[in-house]
Amino acid sequence: MSAGLAFKKDLAKILLYSLLSLFLIPVFTYWFAEHVESRQDKAFIDHVTQQIATDPSLNPEEKVSQQGFFISNPPSRICDNTSPEAASYRDSVCARYSDNWQFIMARKIAIWTIVGGAALLLSVLILSALAFLNEKIQYLSFVAGWRLITLSSAAGTMAQGAMLMWLSFWVTAYFMHSYSIKLIAVAVIFVAIAVFYVIVNIFKRVHSNNQIQGELIPEQAAPGLWRHIRDLAARLKTAAPDHIVAGIDANFFVTESPLNVSGRSLRGRSLFISIPLLRLLSQSEADAVLAHELAHFRGGDTANSAALGPKLAQYDQYCREMGNAHVVTVFYLMCLYRMIFEIASARNSRDREFLADRIAAKVVAPAAVVNSLIKVAAYATYRSDIENQLFSRNEQQGNRLGIAQFVASGLYPYAQSSDFLNTMKDASVPHPYDSHPKMSERMKNVGHVVAESQYGSIVTSVPVQTWATDIQTADEIENRLWTEYEENFSQAHEHSLAYRFEPANEEERELVLRYFPPVEFSLSEGKSIQVTYAGWLLPDEKEPLPWDRVSTYEYEDGMLADTLTIKHPEKGMLGPKSTKVKLSGIKKVREEFKNVSGHYWHRHQVMRHLQLSH
Repeated sequence: MSAGLAFKKDLAKILLYSLLSLFLIPVFTYWFAEHVESRQDKAFIDHVTQQIATDPSLNPEEKVSQQGFFISNPPSRICDNTSPEAASYRDSVCARYSDNWQFIMARKIAIWTIVGGAALLLSVLILSALAFLNEKIQYLSFVAGWRLITLSSAAGTMAQGAMLMWLSFWVTAYFMHSYSIKLIAVAVIFVAIAVFYVIVNIFKRVHSNNQIQGELIPEQAAPGLWRHIRDLAARLKTAAPDHIVAGIDANFFVTESPLNVSGRSLRGRSLFISIPLLRLLSQSEADAVLAHELAHFRGGDTANSAALGPKLAQYDQYCREMGNAHVVTVFYLMCLYRMIFEIASARNSRDREFLADRIAAKVVAPAAVVNSLIKVAAYATYRSDIENQLFSRNEQQGNRLGIAQFVASGLYPYAQSSDFLNTMKDASVPHPYDSHPKMSERMKNVGHVVAESQYGSIVTSVPVQTWATDIQTADEIENRLWTEYEENFSQAHEHSLAYRFEPANEEERELVLRYFPPVEFSLSEGKSIQVTYAGWLLPDEKEPLPWDRVSTYEYEDGMLADTLTIKHPEKGMLGPKSTKVKLSGIKKVREEFKNVSGHYWHRHQVMRHLQLSH
């Protein structure tokens, strides 16, 4: 299935879920209220008209008149009749909180909730359409949409919650002539939690430090580069960056969002440059990249991203919280708006990238733009391949992996291979903030198309002079950052090995135990239960019950003792065999036991899945 088709299916599914979350409960409430009211109206009218027909004090004309009045004004409609002659009848059947009053109110609330849901959905679609116009309107539409959805959904959640609680009593009371206190209590608790989450998380703030792995380059450490970047900015008629940050990531970018670099908070305009890429690019090729990034400053792209970024983060956090709390009245509509907004954002981003490329081609040269795109994409692709190969190895590798050396020594041979050409056909240049168009489209955009057969020679061309040589501390910065990066890479790889190993030998066992040591939980009467990577060591047992003998398990909280029910893969006379374990005295550490058991059980499942897949 293509990515485009998969996205359309996901969008259609989210739209369907949004419609259900907005309208299922109110539509059912309306139908149920109408159904019950029609039955009650009929029973009431049949009873009243029969009484009128047999009343000897009334003449035939009076009987017809009174019967017509009650037929035209059944109990479900009389409460809205303000005529004085209906006062006595109205007061008798429309008393506050009476059954008839409840059904009328439920029907009205359902109608208004349906109308409000339709208006909200239409507003979301209109705001989504506005986001396609331009960046400024995109920001305003998102802020408006974010506030509209949260506030309206909060009101909708309370309305639907009230209907759900009402239905939890009346559905069973009407159809089964009884009601369940437990069902009502569950509905009340569920609604209370949902409303709490919806309201509290509206005011929850996002904490983000925008940590960047890199080091500041002061002007005295790279005077020529600083001067050149200021000259480029002047030619582009935009302000130069306030900070230059050097790192080893495989990209360049600019931002006006606050950054945290080496424990220092940066405000204003920041330019991130990649030292490994600067070594690969000639000065004119690097100028094309720098001009492209500075063009984002001139176009207001970074200012817009800085303003929109925190809003997106807050929105995404709120959406996650609603998903975690299963507040479907809010979650699916938020997902729908976010998906449509992402389409608009990606299209605007694509347009901005094309514009920045054209500006760079005009200021530097089209060929320099294309050459830089090819080199950056080649380096990023090859480095990713190397790191994936290292990470997939099933042995410990230490902290000094030599990724930089692997890439440096293998990039040129890779650029001359058939794999390289196949990869580069659909390659895009990596970037942390924007969705970039494909390489071939960007070439056509600047009017300089290079044949695929020339890609290899462009990548392997050694630059005579680079801007990396102007950074006096480049070698020291690279060494420090690569050391830190490889340590983190090695730790992440080691942690993944703890999920991959069964273990099969003592060395592997030692690594698994480092991340999954035995955890013992005390029980009453001096007993205990232990969770290990191999399985549970149950009370009074000497050997662990292996995870391979666990197909599923259930934990039941009890007043006197909790119960762990373990179902086994092997079959018995009455179905799967099972083991029940009473956990008396575990109440204080109940949640910790559940979390540890789930974590270790998950590790075993991942390990078995990986073994089977290989």
